[in-house]
Amino acid sequence: MQKKNFGEWYSNILKVAGIVDVRYPVKGIYVWCPFGFKIRRYTYGILRELLDKSGHEETLFPLLIPEEEFMKEAEHIAGFQDEVYWVTRGGLDELEIPLVLRPTSETAIYPIFKLWIRSHADLPLLTYQIANTFRYETKSTRPLIRAREITSFEEAHTAHESYEDAEMQVKKAVEIYKSFFKRLCIPITISKRPDWDKFPGADHTIAVDTLMPDGRTLQIGTVHHLADNFARTFEIRYEDERGERRYVHQTCYGISERCIAAMISIHGDDRGLILPPEVAPIQLVIIPIIKKEGGEEVLKRCRKIEERLGERYRVKLDLSEERPGAKYYHWELKGVPVRIELGPRDIKKDEVVISRRDEQKKISVKMEELDNRIEEEMNKMGKNLLLKAEAGMRERIFECAKIEEMSNHVRKGIIKASWCGDESCGREMEERSGADILGDILGEEEDGICPICGKETKIKVYLAKTY
Repeated sequence: MQKKNFGEWYSNILKVAGIVDVRYPVKGIYVWCPFGFKIRRYTYGILRELLDKSGHEETLFPLLIPEEEFMKEAEHIAGFQDEVYWVTRGGLDELEIPLVLRPTSETAIYPIFKLWIRSHADLPLLTYQIANTFRYETKSTRPLIRAREITSFEEAHTAHESYEDAEMQVKKAVEIYKSFFKRLCIPITISKRPDWDKFPGADHTIAVDTLMPDGRTLQIGTVHHLADNFARTFEIRYEDERGERRYVHQTCYGISERCIAAMISIHGDDRGLILPPEVAPIQLVIIPIIKKEGGEEVLKRCRKIEERLGERYRVKLDLSEERPGAKYYHWELKGVPVRIELGPRDIKKDEVVISRRDEQKKISVKMEELDNRIEEEMNKMGKNLLLKAEAGMRERIFECAKIEEMSNHVRKGIIKASWCGDESCGREMEERSGADILGDILGEEEDGICPICGKETKIKVYLAKTY
């Protein structure tokens, strides 16, 4: 597999590594294979941990949304109306009220928030769910990246007393997502989406993007400040300390299985997956090197190592009939972080040979030092993956002052440019450069000139070809 041919590589790796099966007979819908689902489980375990520790409570809302609730928020509906799946029959009967398969869950959740929230004592309310959503994608679908069933949508929904409290929650959500992607060793950019690209019904949207191997960016997380827009639509009000009835201010933020697509794409190589140790279904594989003599002793020692390290790591002892080289190939394809090899010569020296998936070198380690060395190599691998990915992204961020420069770099990576903030200039910049404005770079102000109108500005934006 040649990763330079990214589209082909990506499709192949999902198949041969056992991530998903795309042969389900509905376009844009796929099946998680057992190995891929384990990656999903450990990945979302990190997300659950971060959300739970920050005061969120997990819940689960229905998949079906009544038409009357879905249609309440006009701006929101306008943003999704072309993507909605409708349920109009139950058995042989026409439904009196058509139902929507949730494209996102605001209109399913907020009628219930109205019932849950009565006073300021009920605030802040921090909830999240990990559920499936359905969107009728008309563009080309691609597993984990653009699908008609998003199988693993983490969406948090919060309610607060004031706009300022909600803004504080937006910042906390951004920090949660930064921690999450750091643990997946995925480099990210964070920007404020332009108004024409914000979440329908939101006051503003903060987006998390990463750069894929083919030079396009993938949106892998969003955080939306909803102000009191949805609260007014769904009559979500609370009684403040003075007994006055006020509308809550809300946020919502989400991550889908695109995070796994990014992790696979950014770290993998021509030999297959490279998985951060924290999310690898198998963290260690033990390969016995069986010779004509000493085979029983090798297997005995391997089983002891399996038992010893299995208390701390997810370990696989490969007892298949394949030759060692074939075993190496198989587990490299699966992205197992650390491989342990043990043969008769190693036993005589009271050693094992270890190698990391991200580095093609072997290290001899004394048996008494094995536990500490495995921990050390796991930690090193996580740091190395992140540093390598961050360096790769930095090399493909191009600062451009003119439209011609942007056009030259648009398929190579991310463009950094000045913008006056005017929508007409932004739209023209997108059209002439061939790139989309990702958004204002948060926390960065720098003197510059808008390449369209020539006005002085301090706004810096990212642009890129997007998925």
